[in-house]
Amino acid sequence: MTETPTEFSWLSDCEALGEIYCVSFVRDLPPEEVLRRFGVDESTMEEVTFDELDDRSAESMRADAAGYIGAVKIGDWTVVIEPGGWQIAVDSKIGARVSRGAEVVSVCSHDFASDTFAYIVDGTPVVWFDPMFPDERSGSDPDRFIEEMRQVGLDPDHDIDGPGIDFPIPSSFALASKITGLPFSPDMLGLRFLGAEPLEE
Repeated sequence: MTETPTEFSWLSDCEALGEIYCVSFVRDLPPEEVLRRFGVDESTMEEVTFDELDDRSAESMRADAAGYIGAVKIGDWTVVIEPGGWQIAVDSKIGARVSRGAEVVSVCSHDFASDTFAYIVDGTPVVWFDPMFPDERSGSDPDRFIEEMRQVGLDPDHDIDGPGIDFPIPSSFALASKITGLPFSPDMLGLRFLGAEPLEE
C-alpha cells in the first residue's frame, strides 16, 4: 500500500473543497486574463476570500459546473479554483482557451464521476488521465511524466486487475507540484482571490 504524499495528506480530509472541485495552475498569465479566457462576466470581477468564493459558487451552481471561480497569482503561476466545477480539466474548449500560448496543469476531484489530471500546452492536451487508471493516458505526449508519476504513486503501468491507486487526488497534486514547483497547500485557501461569475455558454 502506497502512503499518502505527506504534503498533500490534508486533501484526504478537506471539507472546505467539497465533493467536486478543480484546481488549475496556469503559467505566465495574470488572474484577470485567465478569468477572461475561461469566460466570465467581467462586471462581476472582485476580490474575495476562499469562503466567499465557495459560497457564491454554491449559490449559483449550474449543471454540475462552478457558479463562481477564483484566481490568484503565486510566483510564475496563477492558481484557479472552481468550487463545484471541473471545466478547465475536462471541457476541451475551455482548456484550449485558457492554455493558448500558455501551460496549464489541472486536477479535478469529482466524487460522482471520474477524477481528472490534465496537462495542456497551447491548446493541446499533452497528458490526460483518470488518476484511478494512470495506465490509460491520452494526449500528444502521454509518457511525458512517467517517472514523476511513479515517484508520487500514480503507477503509469498500473494493472487494473491488481491493487488500486491508494490516494489518487493527493498523488495528482504531488504530480502537479513536481511540474509547477508549487505545492497546493491549505495556506493557499487563506489568500484573497480575484473572483468572477462564469458566463452561460
